[in-house]
Amino acid sequence: MALSISARIERWPVDGAFVIARGAKTHVDLVYVEMTHGAHIGRGEGTPIYYKGETAASCLAQMQALPADVDRATLQSLLPPGAARNAVDCALWDLEAARADLPVWAMAGLAAAPAPSTAMTVSLGDPEAMEAQARSFAGRFELLKLKLAGDGDRDRVAAVRRGAPDARLIVDANEAWTGRDVAAEATRLLPFGVELIEQPVRAGDEHLLDGVASPIPLCADESCQTRDDLDRCTGHYQAINIKLDKAGGLTEALALKAEAERRGFAIMVGCMLGTSLAMRTAQIVAHGARWVDLDGALLLARDRKD
Repeated sequence: MALSISARIERWPVDGAFVIARGAKTHVDLVYVEMTHGAHIGRGEGTPIYYKGETAASCLAQMQALPADVDRATLQSLLPPGAARNAVDCALWDLEAARADLPVWAMAGLAAAPAPSTAMTVSLGDPEAMEAQARSFAGRFELLKLKLAGDGDRDRVAAVRRGAPDARLIVDANEAWTGRDVAAEATRLLPFGVELIEQPVRAGDEHLLDGVASPIPLCADESCQTRDDLDRCTGHYQAINIKLDKAGGLTEALALKAEAERRGFAIMVGCMLGTSLAMRTAQIVAHGARWVDLDGALLLARDRKD
């Protein structure tokens, strides 16, 4: 019986606007795929990585060009890391699990279902707006992730701390500290209990972190897509942020996690904007991670019903 592949583009509205240093989003375009074999169906979802030049249309074209006999092993060489491969890889995992009558987490070797816990993102804004966001999240989320922009970041973090005095805090510069004294910027955030700084400089500019002694651990996001990037992160970053869309699916994400842990990196698992379908699969990788940032569906105006 032949494998049937059906893919489409979906647009999902954001709840308000999602703002980072590079701009704001009011909606997200996803690629969705269903893979059917007899009575069994596997589903997957990917969010195009804009900073890598991906679009929903380009990802859909990649998916539609796949052969009908594709499997997880051949997929790794047929498509590059990115949203298209992620959607198909996750759908294949889902299909295999359905055929085996097992949950995907069991197929991945976990002994129990992963716990659905996540940070909540405080979008970039002026300090007053970010304080208000943080206050609305206080008591509901143990961990908050702040989007930063360079100028005025200390005031933003101080405002969030006022709004959520008991929350754990991590921050994401989204490369906005390129050209700044990273250690000095980090030192300014120490009084507020910040425990991780994500992607301070542009990907490819890791040399700017040579000799930097940050008092707060640094985490690679854009600088670390797959296992091939671990060498350039070594000595510059103490943690990596694994995302299924960057890695190109659950298969590579699990391999990246294992290799990164072997090398001594702390693990964060994050996401692009997306529905709970994508977050459920990412939770498998997040099992045992130190920081979990899988609020992509919570930032949408609505979510999938199944």
